[in-house]
Amino acid sequence: MADSLTLPQPPAGGTPIVLVIGGGASGNAVTILLRRAGIAVDLIEAKPDWNATTGSGITLQGNALRVLRELGVWEQVEASGYPFGSLGVTTPDGTVLFVAEDIQTGGDDLPATLGMQRPQLQQILIDAVRASGAGVRLGTTAEALEQDADGVSVRFSDGNEGRYDLVIAADGLNSATRAAIGITDKPEPTGMAIWRIAAPRPESVTRTDLAYGGPAYIAGYCPTSENTIYAYVVEGCRDRASIDPATYADEMRRLAGAYGGVWPEITEHITDPKKVNYTWFDRLLVEGSWHRGRVVLIGDAAHCCPPTMAQGAAMSLEDASVLAELLTSGRDWDDELLQAYHGRRIPRVRTVVEASVQIGQWQLDGVRDADMAGLIGRTMNLLKERP
Repeated sequence: MADSLTLPQPPAGGTPIVLVIGGGASGNAVTILLRRAGIAVDLIEAKPDWNATTGSGITLQGNALRVLRELGVWEQVEASGYPFGSLGVTTPDGTVLFVAEDIQTGGDDLPATLGMQRPQLQQILIDAVRASGAGVRLGTTAEALEQDADGVSVRFSDGNEGRYDLVIAADGLNSATRAAIGITDKPEPTGMAIWRIAAPRPESVTRTDLAYGGPAYIAGYCPTSENTIYAYVVEGCRDRASIDPATYADEMRRLAGAYGGVWPEITEHITDPKKVNYTWFDRLLVEGSWHRGRVVLIGDAAHCCPPTMAQGAAMSLEDASVLAELLTSGRDWDDELLQAYHGRRIPRVRTVVEASVQIGQWQLDGVRDADMAGLIGRTMNLLKERP
């Protein structure tokens, strides 16, 4: 389907209806914002549990917090998470080399950074979607999309069918919708992988500390509440099929055991392989338009970067904010509007994706004089501007 299909203005005096495919951060956020403007929204999510128990922790910087405040959930996020304003860099034995103040990308009235348990954030967003009055169907996927001049007909995996003015594809890195509308871009591994686990918070952990070197590229942790942290170790990616999930705790504990400071206290809690997550770092940036006709991509379906700058969730939330702003602006829902969405997002997202990948590549290449601090500073200062 060509991306130049004209989208007529939503029916005069009627209520447009939007389908959101995917109930992650971007899908939930755009649903909340569109419902606030009185637009009817159906949200479908493939996972029956709505991913409410998945993941260990998440680092949210100020520009992500700014969108969460726009969604009306900042008070719950603040109460659930752990705010802080600095980043420590240590040697593998735990010696602190320096502490840098984080840039407040969300403005002076929000913390520079907040860590929280990922399931807590998801539950807060789930509750807000439910309260918005959106139609929600879990364990459901879109099996077929057929576009014409008046709308999109969708056949669902549960046997139902629907008709929509616009479909928003928020179905993640391996988006089936992206492929279904003929966008061939796919995620590519960057060469790094990460082991993650949630653990009790050592009393002395009040910020993120990163250790570079040792048996891994990075060993770090982030406080996620008064009582919890998530800890992670980044290494070169291995063939996932060669790692028995039953050994996940052993593998992460082996790597983490080489680090000092508070790491021995963390490592003693790396015992249950089911609580350890292992994933590769991926890069994705859809080139060209992020829409085809009446189907538009947001979040990880359009772009993804390694978490070296902790900006993945922020970029997805910003997508939702910008797209919702345009859709509720009174403008026609036409090709020009969706191109304007892409035009506002692509320079900012490209900067973050390329910087995040570069930071990892410098480590893979063993570049010792890389201007990592300069690159991070320039990028984060850019993100202080509203998207």
